[in-house]
Amino acid sequence: MLSKREQNNIVKDNEKLGYLDKLNSTQLIIYGFLLLILVGTVLLMLPISWAEGYEISLVDALFTSTTSVCVTGLTTVTTASAWSTFGQVVILCLIQVGGLGIITVITMTMLLLRQRISLKERIFIQESYNLQTLSGMIIFIKRIIKGTFIVEGIGAIFYAIRYVPRFGFKKGVFAAVFNSVSAFCNAGMDIVGETSLEAYATDPIINGVTMVLIILGGIGFVVWFDVIDTYKSIKSEGGKLRRIFSRLTLHSKLAIWVTFVLLFSGTVLFLAFEYNNPQTIGNMNLFEKIQASTFQSVTTRTAGFLTIPQQNFRAASTIISILLMFIGGSPTGTAGGVKTTTVAMVILTVFSVAKGNQETEVFKRRISSENIRSGLAVIVFALFIVIGGIIGLSITEDADIIDITFEVVSAIATVGLTRGITASLTIIGKLIIIVIMYLGRIGAITLAFAFLIKKNNLNSVRELPEKKIIVC
Repeated sequence: MLSKREQNNIVKDNEKLGYLDKLNSTQLIIYGFLLLILVGTVLLMLPISWAEGYEISLVDALFTSTTSVCVTGLTTVTTASAWSTFGQVVILCLIQVGGLGIITVITMTMLLLRQRISLKERIFIQESYNLQTLSGMIIFIKRIIKGTFIVEGIGAIFYAIRYVPRFGFKKGVFAAVFNSVSAFCNAGMDIVGETSLEAYATDPIINGVTMVLIILGGIGFVVWFDVIDTYKSIKSEGGKLRRIFSRLTLHSKLAIWVTFVLLFSGTVLFLAFEYNNPQTIGNMNLFEKIQASTFQSVTTRTAGFLTIPQQNFRAASTIISILLMFIGGSPTGTAGGVKTTTVAMVILTVFSVAKGNQETEVFKRRISSENIRSGLAVIVFALFIVIGGIIGLSITEDADIIDITFEVVSAIATVGLTRGITASLTIIGKLIIIVIMYLGRIGAITLAFAFLIKKNNLNSVRELPEKKIIVC
């Protein structure tokens, strides 16, 4: 519960919101990301942002700004060579803000300016992270900011071990910071070369640090704090640490379990399909093959870094990559996709129907029908966008259908992996991908909820006669 003093402060500050008071949280996210993309485009169009010998077009600047804000990673020009240090700093800032989210950044700015957080803003935070209470909103945001910078800082230190000897202190430190932020935010952009992390395909430090950052960013902040708080609680009680998982919330259990299953199964499948492929991992030793397969399984979860060119993978591996990209990471994190918990709910519902059960159950808990309906809507909306994108690019681009499908799914899931067609897209093709990246970051269903669904329809129930239709 909020204290009386906090309630009084909220009442006073609630009168200062102005235009923001007319927006709901989803509209604020939509407009916020759009404004950030436009500001980024303007900054990247400045000649000071271009590397010597480069002149960036408006479409390429817009594309780069969008892929940075949406933490996607698809690029039409190489980040390492096309942009000056100023341009790379702009991209880094766009990635950080895009990864943390508009609501978090606005709240962080207000805290730095010592502004009180109003009730409306607390509701924004609650709705953005699907929290159950308004209490502790500010502490929650502070924990996100603190945790993000600590993890990114540690990641930068480990990256510097490799980058400083190679690039020198100044450039090596900047590259380490850039990569750490990009990996944690699941953006997949880097400034170490023309071919992402291919030069480090067998380097355990670069691979390990990148994978840890991707997983921590993609698992979701809510899961972070649930695990930490549960650990502290059990430790203070003198209980056994192996009981941590059993005491987590249903969301955390499902997110962790599905993440583990997908990462493990992806590693095994990539290793099996590519074991003898000389264009990918065929010439590596066993440890390097496992490492590269694990990295591919992790990076397809919306990260976008690559140690092996995606066009070199066999068809079976490409299909697995597309599926993993579409699923993505977990909610309330920096990852994209339709999310692990969403897919898990739908699959569990299918099994529940097959078994003749009336409810969807997991870990001895029942999942609400409202969650399942929302999950189905998210997946169907995403599929509509994917199909539309594939049709659009099939018209505008002269490329193989598997490459087009890979590109579209990579964009909608904000992954950033490509089979080599991004740079050669036509202007219309680039604009299509820009729209898909934007929709993938904010979610098509978010647009519907923000502008199409009337408030008085959210909880209304129409009493209509019930009829059955033939399903199969």
